[in-house]
Formats: sequence, C-alpha cells, structure tokens
Amino acid sequence: MTSSAQQHLPRVERPLHTGWRVRAVSGPVPADIAATSIPATVPGVVHLDLMREGLIPDPYLDDHESALAWIGLVDWTYETTFDLAQGELAAASVHELVFDGLDTVATVSLNGTAIAEVANQHRTHRIDVTALVRAGGNDLVVAFRSPVKHANAQSLALGARPRPYPTPFDAIRKSACSFGWDWGIATATSGIWRPVRLESWSTARFGEVLVRATPDGDGGYVEAVVRVTRAAGSDDEGADVALDVDLEIAGVRTAVEIPAGEREAVVRVDLEQAERWWPVGYGEPVLHDVRVRLGVDGWVLDETTRRVGFRDLRWNTEPDADGTPFQLVVNDRPVFVKGVNWIPDDAFPVRVDRARYRARLEQAASAGLNLIRVWGGGIYEADAFYELADELGLLTWQDFLFACSAYSEEEPLRSEVAAEARDNIVRLAHHASLALLTGNNENLWGYEDWGWKLALDGRTWGAYYYHELFPQLVAELAPHVPYAPGSPFSPGGGEHGGEPGVEHAGEHPNAEAHGTMHVWDLWNQKDWPHYRDLEPRFVAEFGWQGPPAWSTLTRAISDDPLTPESPGMIVHQKAIDGNAKLTAGLVRHYRVPNDMETWHWAMQLNQANAISCALDHYRSHWPKTAGAVVWQLNDCWPVTSWAAIDGDGHAKPLLHAIRNAFAPRVVSVQPRAAESGAPGLAAIVGNDTDDAWSGELVFERRGFDGSVLARAAASVDVAARDALTVPVPVEVAEATDAAGELLVVTLGEVRGLWWFAEPRDSALAAADVEVETASAGAGVVTATVTAGSSVVRDLTLLVDKLDVRASVDSGLVTLLPGESHVFTVSGVDALEARAVADPRVLRSGNQLVTA
Repeated sequence: MTSSAQQHLPRVERPLHTGWRVRAVSGPVPADIAATSIPATVPGVVHLDLMREGLIPDPYLDDHESALAWIGLVDWTYETTFDLAQGELAAASVHELVFDGLDTVATVSLNGTAIAEVANQHRTHRIDVTALVRAGGNDLVVAFRSPVKHANAQSLALGARPRPYPTPFDAIRKSACSFGWDWGIATATSGIWRPVRLESWSTARFGEVLVRATPDGDGGYVEAVVRVTRAAGSDDEGADVALDVDLEIAGVRTAVEIPAGEREAVVRVDLEQAERWWPVGYGEPVLHDVRVRLGVDGWVLDETTRRVGFRDLRWNTEPDADGTPFQLVVNDRPVFVKGVNWIPDDAFPVRVDRARYRARLEQAASAGLNLIRVWGGGIYEADAFYELADELGLLTWQDFLFACSAYSEEEPLRSEVAAEARDNIVRLAHHASLALLTGNNENLWGYEDWGWKLALDGRTWGAYYYHELFPQLVAELAPHVPYAPGSPFSPGGGEHGGEPGVEHAGEHPNAEAHGTMHVWDLWNQKDWPHYRDLEPRFVAEFGWQGPPAWSTLTRAISDDPLTPESPGMIVHQKAIDGNAKLTAGLVRHYRVPNDMETWHWAMQLNQANAISCALDHYRSHWPKTAGAVVWQLNDCWPVTSWAAIDGDGHAKPLLHAIRNAFAPRVVSVQPRAAESGAPGLAAIVGNDTDDAWSGELVFERRGFDGSVLARAAASVDVAARDALTVPVPVEVAEATDAAGELLVVTLGEVRGLWWFAEPRDSALAAADVEVETASAGAGVVTATVTAGSSVVRDLTLLVDKLDVRASVDSGLVTLLPGESHVFTVSGVDALEARAVADPRVLRSGNQLVTA
C-alpha cells in the first residue's frame, strides 16, 4: 500500500463562531421580539444576545429576573452559514462538527438534514458530517427547545423524585443552579455556550489521550495512553496503515507504533530528574510541558499538549482511635486543607474568561487557601480554571454534577451521564491540581435523612452512578485520581445509602467522626459559637450569610427607600427565611441597627466573625480535623449569600476572616476544659510552615484602655506543620470586669484574642483613630490607621465606597490603644485621609455598640 501527502493531511480545525443569528420560534414571546432575528454571539446564550440588542434589561438588576422568566419557556433557533472551498472539502476524508457545549436541548441540522438530537450541557457532541458538507455555503441550524418544558416533561416520563426546588433540574443534564438556588438567579437559558468548529482530517486522529505524570525517586515518568479514531471505509486508502505516536517532555522523546488495524498504544518517557509539584504553601507548583503527536510516514496527523506536574497524592482514610480520618497527603506530607467551595462565577458562565478566572483564583490564593471544591450543582469549569489552578498551586476537588436531589438511573439519562463523565474525566485527569473526584453533593446524606426513601417508593435515585459507574470510569481513565462517592461521605461505611429500600450497616454519610462532614444546622438553627461543639475529621461545607459590597448592592437594587426587606432586597435574598436567620444570628452579638448602611456593615461583620470562629476552632484541632472548606468563595450575581467575594468581584470582610484564620502561623484562644474538668481557656499555636516556631508565648489580660491587668508567659517550641495547645493561666483567663477586658496572647508578631463579653454587652467606646494616607507607587496607596485611647475592634476599610476599582489587602484588624495598622489599597492612585476616615468607609465593631 502506498500513501501520499494528500492522504495524510493533518487534522484541521475551523472555528464556526461568526454569522450567527437567533430567533424565537415558539412560546410566550413578547411581540417585538417574536418578529425579529437578531445577531448572536457564539459562544454565548440567548439572554446576552437579547441584552446586547437592547431588547431586555439586565436580569441581575431589581426584579428583572421574574419579568424575564418567559425566556426559559421559549424555543430558540440559532442559524449560520459557513463556506467551504472545494479544495478544503476534497483535502480530507472525514469532516466532523464538534460542539464543546450546547445548552441544552436541541436539534442540530446541516443543509436541511437533522444530524443530532442533543440534551446535555455538560458534554462534547461530535457529529460526522462527511456525507452532508458541501463546497460553497453550508447552512447550520441549532434549534433549541425550552429547557423548563423539557425538564418538566422528562420528570413525568422518568417519575418525579425528591428535590429542593420546584423545577425538576434532576431530569435534565443542565446546570442545576441555572434554574435558581438559595443564592442564585433562575436563568434557564439556551445557547451555544462553548466553542463550535468543523474538524477535517484523513487517516486517523486522536480519540482519547490520557497523560499521567508519576514521580519516582528523584525523577519520574510520563505515560500517555493513546486511543485513535481511524477513517472508515475504502475511500481513505491510509485508514489501516501503521501509525506512530511520540511523546516529548523536557527535550526527551519516545515513539511507539500502533500496528495497522489497531487503535491504542501506550508511550512513556522516563526522566532521571523531575522537580515535584507542590500545593501553595508547601513548595513551588512546578509544571512541565508535554507534547503528544500522531503520525504516519513522517507526516503529523494530529497533536496535543498537556501541562503536568510530578506529585503523589492520596487521602488517608485508615481508621484510628477517633474514627476515620480524611487526611490529604501530597508527596508523602500531610496537608491541612484550607479550602473553599466554588460555584459558577456568573449565572451566564460564558462571560467568565481566563482573566476573570485568574482574578478570582488569585483572590483565593491571597487568602491563604490551598483547595477549591467545584460544587456539583454548577458546571465543569473551562480548561482555563484548572490550568490556572495548576499554575497557582491551588488543589481542586471536582464534584460530578449531581446535587441535593435524587436522580433517575434509567434512559435517556443513564447514557448521557456516562458520556459526560467520560468526557470530563479524560479532559481533567492530567491536571496536577486535581486532588479528588466526588460522586455528588449531599445526595448520600439526602437519601438517609431527608425523607427520600418514602418519597422514592422504590424508584432509583443515583446510587448506581456514585457506587458503580463513576468509580469504574475513574479506575479505567484516571486510576491516579482519588474518588469518593459523595460529599459528605464516611469511608468504610459499606454501601450505606445503597440500593433503594435496602438498609446497610456502616457509618452515617454525615458522621462527625468519619470522613467528610457538612455543617448546616448552625446557620439554619443555632448561633455560630456552637461551631465549637463539633470536632469533625474534615468539614467540607459550612457557611454564614452576609450582603454583598455596598457598591454592588446599590448598583443592582434601586429601591427607594432601600431597606433589608424592600422589594429588590427580597429578590436578591434567595435563602429560605434568609433575613430572619441573619437577624437571629446577629442579635446575640450586636443589636440590629436601624439605618440601612449600618445594617449592611453589621451583617457583613457578623458573617466574618461567624466563619472566623469556625475556622479558628477547626484549625485548633489539627491533625484530628484535617481540613475545612468554607461555603463559599464566590457569587454568580449580586445577592446576599454565603460568599466571600461578591458578584461584582469585591471582597467582603469574610475574605479577610479567611485570610486571618488561614495565615501560615496563627495563635487562637479556645475554650478547653482544664485537667480538673473545669471550664478553661487554651492558646493554640498553629505552625503551618516548614520551620519550627519558638519563643515566649505571652498572656495578657488587658483593659480596653490598654492597661495590663494580669500577665503570664511560657516558652514554646512548635514543630513544623504542627500545633501546640497551651492552657491559659487562671489569673489571666478570668476577668474581673468582663465588659471592659480582653485576653491578648502573643508569640512574636502573631497574636490571638479572647473577648470576655459579647460586643453588645461590652464597654467598647466610640472608635478614636487617626488616618494618614500616602502614595506607594502607581495604583497603590497606603492608609495608616492609629488607635487613640481605647481598643478598636475589627477595623475594616470598605474601599469600594471610595472607588469600585479599589481593593484592600487586610481587614478585621483589632488595635490596642496607640497601635497602628497599614492598609494597602490597590487600584487607585490617590486617597484623601479624610475620605478614608469617613465612618461609612472605615468601619469597626465599636460603631455597632456605641451608635
């Protein structure tokens, strides 16, 4: 058999992103929109096209969400024409349309012929159009059907299942939160939300390329499992020729042959030296570029690249005296997980580009975080998210996309779930940052505790996916990636939460002493100091609500007057009884302010204090408690929520709380029983660095005027990556005037505080501070704040009120009399001291006591 250059041309990608238009086909469409076809941006969704043309208002503002609910009930059709020259058509033997993402239910047609029926937002659709594509113009049509109507129809067909919200998101493979969540707007949008292209090729192309980097001594090896798709039929004479696969890394190259007729090969490169990839705080996240090529007779048919890191990663779940740990170990070193949960960063995820991912992940890294959990009710994020996580040393934990609901295991969902899981395992498995794949969010817990067993009445609920399908696919495609059936989950719990109607021995999936735990009874039912009642082995969700930044709130809501219960505020508060829980969570600590702007500050501060309490407590129990993952990092629109960063990208005080609690070295004061069993206090010295930490630990009971009322000291030596508990001496731990005293525990430059009374019951005076500002270079200003004659509690600079471009490096700073703190403000060239000193901008807990 002879082969020619013409027979072996490389795979060519032709993006199909231009010339698109969209129109409404059926449904409750306003007359002015029903009569028109408008330009469409691809990738994109119909809401954004309608906004761009001025046909609808911004859904994020006021109560536009409800006014635009009709969009999810409408069938929308996207159309374009692309040209293909005769030479392009003839040069390749195979032409395929590839949609990286269609949202969600659609018929795809080419030149008048239906070529695909699709109903899954979370997977790639590849369609052979060789017999239909033609020289000249080609008409491509994607006719979307209403996702709301489809979900309702499928719920009837599959049988209704328990879920927390009215729309049956469980019956459609679409982002669950696109139908609304307790922090999210309902959009139920449609569109070509990820890239689309025409791929043309001959002979063969890559099907799956599974790349894995494995450390070995001082070196390591990279292995690629390569599966190819060959051109079928006698029209391609080279379809069954022998193929060459080569892998190259760090200048070292290895090639293997795929014999004629075969479709798979394994190629490996060994390196004598290979630097390790480390998570942030433990070393450098060293990455290596890998190139894999497919060729024949010296011609390159296809190629792909990956960036990999050499690291060993596992989760220790061997039972111990306290139960079952869930301890992350990277390169044989235990890691305390400082985590946060991630939701889609925009309710229209197509707007989240690489720059926005970088900004958000850099905010996370700046707060001392080392792990991002991608929650199961959202999306599999774009490649840029995981690439940036690799670069920044941020570990990722990826849920499969199942959340808070029972799911049918029958067709058509069964095959779609398998296809999307395979797609995304293959796409993500090579990332050094990928630390865990998890079967679902809270479904194992829901099956046990939320009344599902009765409601299901024998129907399937997803156990097959979590206990059989996903572990089988991970074992086949990514055996190096750890897998857990759910979050929360108790390792060693047998098939607890297995087949419907069958009881199983083992631990409860949300058991405190075993595996991962979600802690939500605090926000829903109890006051936040009760975080100290639990000692979970690993807490994967817990949170407290607070409003967004003031500039975000007032941009999105035009209520006049603006109050906590004004109409726009209620639209932008999605949690059940959310405002009532905010109030109940505040009043034990601060009185509820009467004016809106102070209410806003009080709720933001209380959110930060609540999570500070939880994080200090959880970290104090290291290594028994091996990690804490806060709910949540980010928001998808302007809303009162559990987020640390609001929908406009502004950090809330909560982000400062996380940064303070997750600092490399911390001192916190915690309630601990004395040896006699009597109540007492202890200082916990946490050292999450590679160096020992030694010095004099100083205990001082001080008056709010700064006077030292009692003092004690102890020499301490804390090993690297360790913690030490030191009882507080009684003479320092017991106040004579609880309302006017605090405990200050200091080791070097690090200190922890204990307040003997709630702030509302304390003698905090009005904040007496002096402010000086100075330029610190282009776009950077420092603001030095000095306390006067009394303590200033939780001093925070709300810089968005001065300039929406501004951000500040620190917050929740407590100053003793005479002390100063330097805030570094970025994004502005100048700030006046009097503007910074404005009590609306320079906030403190004192203001909530003395007002």
